[in-house]
Amino acid sequence: MSNNTRNAMTLYRKNLKLSQELFTIVGCFEITLRNGINRHYLTIHGNDWLRDSALPGGIFDRVNTQRTKSLIFNAYNKLNGLGHYTNDKLVTVMDFGFWRYLFAKPQFFAGGQNLLHVFPAKPTSTPAIQYNQTFIFNELEKINELRNRIAHHEPVCFLPKQPVKDTTYARQHYNLILQLFQWMNVDEAKLLYGLDHIATVCDEIDTL
Repeated sequence: MSNNTRNAMTLYRKNLKLSQELFTIVGCFEITLRNGINRHYLTIHGNDWLRDSALPGGIFDRVNTQRTKSLIFNAYNKLNGLGHYTNDKLVTVMDFGFWRYLFAKPQFFAGGQNLLHVFPAKPTSTPAIQYNQTFIFNELEKINELRNRIAHHEPVCFLPKQPVKDTTYARQHYNLILQLFQWMNVDEAKLLYGLDHIATVCDEIDTL
């Protein structure tokens, strides 16, 4: 086996390892985000807030939030048809894209314009940067993009759309997740203890 082939196989395995590590971190973030949103809206909209939001007269029963209403209604019907409905189970089956879109303008306003309370430690807006729901929505889109790349088995150890080995993309998105954990007042080091090996794997890839 030539050195080039050996190096390519090593990089392939390291990319798989990095993808697995990142997917674990993204999964922890997704659970933390959805649980934070759920706790917030439970206190405002009641114990069955997610189901109720899709009912006639619910907060998402609006022309510009029909997609959100439909996703909730379909998920609820599946659970209820099996006799398995609880608010917690309904929350669990909604995917990352659903939670991200609660920060889109129509859904954010429908929910009462208070969902940024999920990020109590986010920076104060300045004339240069508005840390509003659009900012959060766009940051979550980056994480969703990473999640989809991993799910579709796309490599994460190269420059975007270029065959050049580089861990910048992975490191930047990893750091973004850590930052958002901090904005949620989550002790990310404690939460990810024993799970977080991103820097180590990135360093191993950089030295190949």
